[in-house]
Amino acid sequence: MTTEHHPVLVVDFGAQYAQLIARRVREAHVYSEIVPRSMPVADMLARDPAAIIFSGGPASVHADGAPSIDPMIYDAGVPIFGLCYGAQLIARDLGGEVAKTGRGEYGRTTFTVSAPGTLLREQPLEQSVWMSHFDTITTAPEGFVVFGSTPDTPAAAFGDPTRRIYGVQYHPEVKHTDHGQDMLRAFLHDVAECPPTWTNVSIIEQAVEEIRAQVGTDRVICGLSGGVDSAVAAALVHKAIGDQLTCVFVDTGLLRRNEAEQVEDTFRRQFHVDLVHVKAGDRFLSALDDVVDPERKRKIIGELFIRVFEEAAREIEGSPRFLVQGTLYPDIVESGGGDNANIKSHHNVGGLPDDMDFELVEPLRHLFKDEVRAVGEELGLPGEIVWRQPFPGPGLAVRIIGTITPERVEILQAADAVVVEEIKRAGLYREIWQSFAVLPAVKSVGVMGDERTYAYPIVLRAVTSDDAMTADWARLPYDLLERISSRIINEVPGVNRVAYDITSKPPGTIEWE
Repeated sequence: MTTEHHPVLVVDFGAQYAQLIARRVREAHVYSEIVPRSMPVADMLARDPAAIIFSGGPASVHADGAPSIDPMIYDAGVPIFGLCYGAQLIARDLGGEVAKTGRGEYGRTTFTVSAPGTLLREQPLEQSVWMSHFDTITTAPEGFVVFGSTPDTPAAAFGDPTRRIYGVQYHPEVKHTDHGQDMLRAFLHDVAECPPTWTNVSIIEQAVEEIRAQVGTDRVICGLSGGVDSAVAAALVHKAIGDQLTCVFVDTGLLRRNEAEQVEDTFRRQFHVDLVHVKAGDRFLSALDDVVDPERKRKIIGELFIRVFEEAAREIEGSPRFLVQGTLYPDIVESGGGDNANIKSHHNVGGLPDDMDFELVEPLRHLFKDEVRAVGEELGLPGEIVWRQPFPGPGLAVRIIGTITPERVEILQAADAVVVEEIKRAGLYREIWQSFAVLPAVKSVGVMGDERTYAYPIVLRAVTSDDAMTADWARLPYDLLERISSRIINEVPGVNRVAYDITSKPPGTIEWE
C-alpha cells in the first residue's frame, strides 16, 4: 500500500503503548506506522518520515543492554518526540542527565508548565498527567528548554525548537493525561507540519486506487462471515471493482438468529454484490453429530468450511485469481511487520489452505479496528454489522457445551437474541466487548406453574476488554439481569434457569470452549 508519502514512525521500545500512540497520531488525521527499534536508522529515514516518535518502554536507560538507537537519527533533520523512556533516551544521548533517584512516579501526577513553547501553547499552567517511570530526567541536554516539571521530575517536558527534538517524561497518549492529545496534535501539526489528511474518505479513496491497481480486470473472491472485518473488506473491494467481485457466504447453521438474512440483505439488496449464499447448516450439524470435545468441534468446522468454500469457488465463472482477507494492522505488527507469509494463517477465512492458489487482497492491512468501523460507516454498512461484537469462527458450536443438536442450536439462538436485544436496549452494547448466552447441555429441575420442569440452564456471559487478551466480567445492572432472565425463561421453551458468569480472564477464557 502506498499510504501517505511521509508517515510518522512510532519506534517501539517495548512498551504496551506503541499501538496506542500510533492510534492517537491517526486520530489527529496523520498516518502513522510502528517500526521495531531494531530497524536501522538508515531504513527509517529511507521511508522519508514526517516525524519520528520514540515510545515508552519498561527498561531503565542505565541497565546493561538497555534499548538504544543510532545517534545519527538526531542529526537527520526529522522532528523527534520522545515519550517516557523515549524522552530519557533523548536526554541521555544528547548530554542531559537521567538520575536514579530511587523514587519513581506512577499514576496521576500534577504537571506545572513553566514555559509553554509550541507543545503546551494555550494549555493550563497546571494539569494532570499520567506517569509510569522509575528513573528521572533531572537535567535537559544543553540548548534545550525545560517547559515544565512535576514534584519528582525537574525536566518533565523539554525541547529544542531549532532542531525540533522534544521529550516528555509522562504519557500523553493515555486518556488519563488531560491535554495529551492537544500536545500530540501540536507536535504533529505545528512542529512537524504534518497536514491532517488521513481521513475516512482519504483511506477509502486510496484503498480503491490500490485494489484496482492490484487486481486489474481479474475476478476476485471474498469469504463473508458476517463479522465486521470481512464485511468492510468486501464493501471496499466492491466499491473498487464492482461485479468483478463474488462474495461467498458459508452459512454453517451455527450463526446468531437472523444473521444470515442480514448479511444477504446488506450485500445482495443494498450493495448489489454478486453473493453466493451456501446454506450448509445440515452438513455441519451432521458432521458434528455426537461430538463433545471442543477441539474436535473446531477442527471439523474448520475443515468442512474449507471444503464448502472450495466447492463454491470452483463454480464461479472466470476462476478468481484473488482472495480478499480482512487482515488488520495489529495482526501485521504482531507478526513481525508486513510480510504476507508471516500472517497467512492469522485472518484466513476459516484458515484456508496454502494449496488454494489465490493471491491475497488485504484492503484493511493498514487499519486499526476503530478505523475499520469508521470506514464501514462511511461506506454505508448498517450499524448492526459495523458495531457487531466479536463472534467465534465456529459460531454457536463452542457455546453449546456438549453435543450439538438442531434443538439446542434453536434454544441458544433464541436466548442469545434476548441477551443482545436487552443489552442494546440498555445502551450498553458498544461498551461491552462481548455479551452472549451459553447452553451447557445438562438439565436441572425447576417449577413452572404447578409443574416440575426438567430443562436446560442458560449462562449469560458479558465482559469488558480492550483487546481480548485480558477481560473483566461486566457489572451489568441487576434490573437488566432480571429482565434478561425473566424473558429467556418465559420466551424460550426448554430453559428453566439463568445464571451469570462472573469469571475474569485470566483465569477463565471469554468463550466457554
